[in-house]
Formats: sequence, C-alpha cells, structure tokens
Amino acid sequence: MAIHKQITEPDERGFQVRIVRNKKEYSRYFAHKMWGSKAKSLKSAISWRDQMLVLFKESKKYRQDMELPAHKSSTGVLGVSKSIQFDKRRGVYYLIYSCHWRRGGKGHTKTFHVGRADSVSADEEFHAFRTAVTFRKEYEMYKEKERVELFPSEKYKMWKTERLYE
Repeated sequence: MAIHKQITEPDERGFQVRIVRNKKEYSRYFAHKMWGSKAKSLKSAISWRDQMLVLFKESKKYRQDMELPAHKSSTGVLGVSKSIQFDKRRGVYYLIYSCHWRRGGKGHTKTFHVGRADSVSADEEFHAFRTAVTFRKEYEMYKEKERVELFPSEKYKMWKTERLYE
C-alpha cells in the first residue's frame, strides 16, 4: 500500500522507500521496531526521501512557485546556491552552500562549508541546505520589517552543531 509518493508499507513491520533515477534504484527500509514506533519510522522514511530528492534537485518542497533563471540559484531557492570549490593547497574539492543578498547596493554572501565533496553524507548536505534556506528566509523576514540592521547573523556561526530550523 502506497503511503506517500515513493513510500510503501510492504509488511506490518516497516516502510520501504524507493527512488529510481537514471535506471538506478535508491532504497531503504525503515523498521518500526528500530525507530521505536510506526509514526517515527514513517517520519524517518519521509525525511530520508526528502533528503534524497534534494540531492537529486527534485524537491518541490523547497522550490519557489515560479521558475527561477539558472543564474539566480542552483538549488531552486532564490538567493541560495550550491557549489563545489577546489582547494589548490590541499588538492581537495569542498561542497558549499551559499546565501546571497544585497544591502545598501552592496552584495553579501554567507557560506556554509559542508565538507569534502567525496565524503559528505546526505544528512550533512541536507542540514547545510536547510540551514542556508533558513538563513535566507530569516533575512528576508527582517528585510520586510525594515529591520535588516537587527538581523542576528552571528547565531549561524555554530550551524554545524545546531539545528536552526524546524
């Protein structure tokens, strides 16, 4: 029985998530016993599915209603972009999410360095993405109230160890 898109309950012991992209299947089983309850295993299955969809750039949950030009965002969220940067000194690629905004005619950027591109987990990447989106939305809220000077950007310094979103 299909519970949500890509989520089924093949037996009474858990939920199965299946996503197929480019003829490759990504799947995971969420046992009720392992997660503590049926509700918690469903919540975990939905979370994992959403994280995978973000990685595949298909998450409609975080996209704006309108289509954005490619030069405005690589994530589907206005002002939030994803990039891979090369560190010449170490010879390593790093995954980065960035928030961009303008204040007083001047461009500003806040970066969220996720880690080495070859060893970043889906959870780490999804956490960085959600933190960047939260940062951008919070900034927009202060901008609407014309209180940008009070925007608490310093609370995002410890973003890797704190969940600043719901």
